[in-house]
Amino acid sequence: MTGTLTALQPEAVRGRHRRPSRTRVLRWSVPARVATGAVGGLAVWTSFPPLDLWPLALVGVALLWLACYGARARVAALVGLVAGLVQFVCLLTWLRVIGIDAWLVLALTQAIWLAALGAGLAAVGRLPAWPLWGAALWVAEEFGRSRVPFGGFSWGRLGFGQDGGPLLRYAAVAGAPLVTFAVALGGGLLAWLVLSGVRRRVDVRLVLPALAGLAAVVLAGLAVPVGTGGASHLRVAIVQGNVPRLGLDEFAQARAVVRNHAAVTERLAAEVQAGRRPAPQVVVWPENSSDFDPFVDAQTRALIEGAVRSIGVPTLVGAVLNGPGPRHVRNTGIVWDPVKGATQIYVKQHLVPFGEYVPFRAELGGLIGRLSLVPNDFVPGHRPGVLTLGPATIADVICFEVADDGVVREAVNGGGRLLVVQTNDATYEHRTDDGYGGEPAQQLAITRLRAVEHGRAAVVAATSGVSAVVAPDGTVLQRTGVFRPAMLSADVPLRSERTLADRMGAWPERGIALTGVVVLAVAVALRRRQQTGEQHG
Repeated sequence: MTGTLTALQPEAVRGRHRRPSRTRVLRWSVPARVATGAVGGLAVWTSFPPLDLWPLALVGVALLWLACYGARARVAALVGLVAGLVQFVCLLTWLRVIGIDAWLVLALTQAIWLAALGAGLAAVGRLPAWPLWGAALWVAEEFGRSRVPFGGFSWGRLGFGQDGGPLLRYAAVAGAPLVTFAVALGGGLLAWLVLSGVRRRVDVRLVLPALAGLAAVVLAGLAVPVGTGGASHLRVAIVQGNVPRLGLDEFAQARAVVRNHAAVTERLAAEVQAGRRPAPQVVVWPENSSDFDPFVDAQTRALIEGAVRSIGVPTLVGAVLNGPGPRHVRNTGIVWDPVKGATQIYVKQHLVPFGEYVPFRAELGGLIGRLSLVPNDFVPGHRPGVLTLGPATIADVICFEVADDGVVREAVNGGGRLLVVQTNDATYEHRTDDGYGGEPAQQLAITRLRAVEHGRAAVVAATSGVSAVVAPDGTVLQRTGVFRPAMLSADVPLRSERTLADRMGAWPERGIALTGVVVLAVAVALRRRQQTGEQHG
């Protein structure tokens, strides 16, 4: 046991003429470091649905730190790559329905960012206050991963796994980046504790500040005020029409979906008339509740108009519209009034590459036959989802957009008093899924963070589940299962107050990320200068 816990100084301070380091690392092989990183990636994954073990995110970060601390850059990059692969392969299992290759390739592209992070942690680990600089680097890694390539992929950010813990409240101060920073800092302080504790005699001067810092990071979140009620309320109904899985062809399937949502809306109207359910002021349908353009297809238009007239209130309808070109379509939310018809349209801005459009279609189309399943390219919108739905101004986002900081922020700052998430997760669900795991539950966790970040109630309307109602403090008030017709009715607060996160926008993330990059550059420069001095010495 003593041999296992033999401690060494980090390589940056090794040498006969250097003072011994106060913080030591374990002597272990490269396979041991990689294995530790893999366990760290697994621990981070468990903080997300379906397990929701938020404290294990701090443990995962600490394990990655321990595996990278004192390692060479190439070894640390390998550690980060393996940790990222484990995390994202587990997190994105719902992509298997698209294809094993798509699932693994996306996991690998995300893991490459974690490889860069691992190398960065090894570099800044030679500096004083390294847990702080490591947390800044983690924000920088997520900053890049959320933007590159093709607009980025935000899934799996540390902050998105904290919907059940006290760190979630940091979102009201500076959004998801600050939640990530808090998780990464807490994990770094935990690693510092471990590294200090493996010495033969624990140095109280190191342990006490680390313990105090770790406690402060976790507990300070409880002191952050979050939104609760509002000066006015809105009675909203959510319609989940369901998606049939009966071997229908594509045309019949799409027709059945819009019929289902019309039928559930008419059943809602019947229950209201019978006094079994309160009358809503507005109704929300999900994304893709109509895959036919209601301005072109007369049958679809008749179904929507009939359903909206039966309930008698403005209804937000998710529909795919043709154009602007012959091979183009748009993913939209349409405000449909029972008297005036369609009045306002929001066009989804953040599109999913290879799902809603195909980059380099001419070059890749002949190589990857499955791309023919996306025959038309969706065209992005360029305006925030600020819509007037009945008596309320709402902030509408569609599906994956809920993971995009800027898209949600612009809609809220544009006047949205209620956050509405229209989504279609049917492709990524299974009939045996109860809605508590996989992509729908992960998306709901992100929605909970957005509610806290912007101090807004949120409603999620999904074609086949999970639909939900979320309070401004992130509490899930109601939710449905999956692959069943359902309707929810709720009285939600309308809030106009802007949180600190709303007012500061993207600047905290930019500042933290830039700090991490600058400190990393300083660490690399100091290391090279030291190596040059050793060679000349």
